[in-house]
Order: sequence, then structure tokens, then C-alpha cells
Amino acid sequence: MAINNNVEIKENESVDDLQLKGLMLIQKNDGFRFGVDAVLLSDFSNIKRKHTVIDFCTGTGIVPFLSYGKYSPKSITGIEIQEDMVEMASRSVLLNEIDNINFIHRDLKDIEFLKTLEKVDVVTVNPPYKLNNSGIVNPSDKLSIARHEVLCNLEDVIKAARTVLKDNGRLYMVHRPERLADIITIMRAYKIEPKRIKMVHPNKNKAPNIVLVEGQRDGKAFLKWDAPLYVYNEDGSYSDEINKIYGR
Repeated sequence: MAINNNVEIKENESVDDLQLKGLMLIQKNDGFRFGVDAVLLSDFSNIKRKHTVIDFCTGTGIVPFLSYGKYSPKSITGIEIQEDMVEMASRSVLLNEIDNINFIHRDLKDIEFLKTLEKVDVVTVNPPYKLNNSGIVNPSDKLSIARHEVLCNLEDVIKAARTVLKDNGRLYMVHRPERLADIITIMRAYKIEPKRIKMVHPNKNKAPNIVLVEGQRDGKAFLKWDAPLYVYNEDGSYSDEINKIYGR
């Protein structure tokens, strides 16, 4: 068991440099590791220094740490149902010596608990994408929990966001384009008005495989489409926009 800055790093874990203001993240070597989705979500979110933020399905805590590094909001709370992930993310807080990020081990479906929290300006979420009937093998498998709607579904996430957001607060979500009709329908059912959508394509010749959605609690109907983002150029190199997002 390694020790880094007096913080325990377990044998099956690594410490990864986020290349953002010296921030480091502890991740499991054989578990769910963050990808481009989390980076795009943190970039898409319009977070201000005065804002309070909740991140649902927080996992390793990657979105809170990226949001902290980019925007320095007043506070960020990550909520995650897997206790070992919360314990690991909390050690990342200690590793980075940050005092305005915290992680809570709770189920976002526990609406009565959510009602006890102070309302926030912003909710971010990178939820499980795949429907629970789409080929899942082991409901207790941690990768399945991260990728499939095993422990929560899209409606649970949006209902939870409605519960914790202030009036006119904003929800920022990353998901898959094939679920966009569901996202808009459920958001409107819970009076979170879709305000902005951005499609992310592998390149200019391929259909989008990621969608970013912004919604406003009790907002008026007006939907803006951002220009699409292409991850790769035709020669296989990263696009200028992706390099900018990653700070390259």
C-alpha cells in the first residue's frame, strides 16, 4: 500500500494527473475509469465561482475535480451509491488538499434525503447510458452499475435534479443521442426545460455518439443548438476544439 502526501493509495489503484492546476485523481486499475464524456461535460457546464454544485453518479469524482479546476465554484458535492467509490473519491480530496469538494454515499432515488440538502445552482450528471434490458450479465458488477440503468434510470436522475435545484437552476447532462427523445420528454415532465444541446461526433463523416444537454428548472421554452463538436480530424488527429478542451 503506497502513501502519497500521507494519503493511502491501495494496491489496485493508481494516481492520475488531470493536467489541470496540478489536480490528481485516484482510480481503480481494474474498475471504471473516466473518459472523454466527463471532460466534455465539465467543459459544457456553465459554472460560476458563486455557484453551488451537485454531481450525481459521481463515481471517481472526476466531474467535481474537473469543475473545480476549471471554475472554482463555491462548493461541489458528489453523490454516489457505491460506498467504495465514495471512499476513494474522498481520498482524492485529501490528496489535493481541497476543502470545498465533498462526497456523500447515498442513493439519488432517496428523495426524502435530497430534500434535506440545501438547493444548488447547478447539477451535473454523467448517468448510466444503457437500458437495463440491453445485455447486462451481472447486476452487482461495478462496471455494469456505471454503464447500465441497474440502480437508477434516466427518470430517477432527472427527478433528483428537480429536487435539489434552485428556481432557474441548471442541469447539465452527458448521454447518448439515441436517448435524446427520452431525455427531453422526461425533463419536461419534471419541468426542467431543455435550453441547449450539443452533439459530439467522432469525425465529420460519422454520426454523433455523445449528446450534451442543458436544462433549466422552470425555464421558458427556447432551445438552442450549439455547433457540433468533432473529436478527430479526417487524418485521425485530434481536432483543435478537443485539444483546446484538454488544454493541450
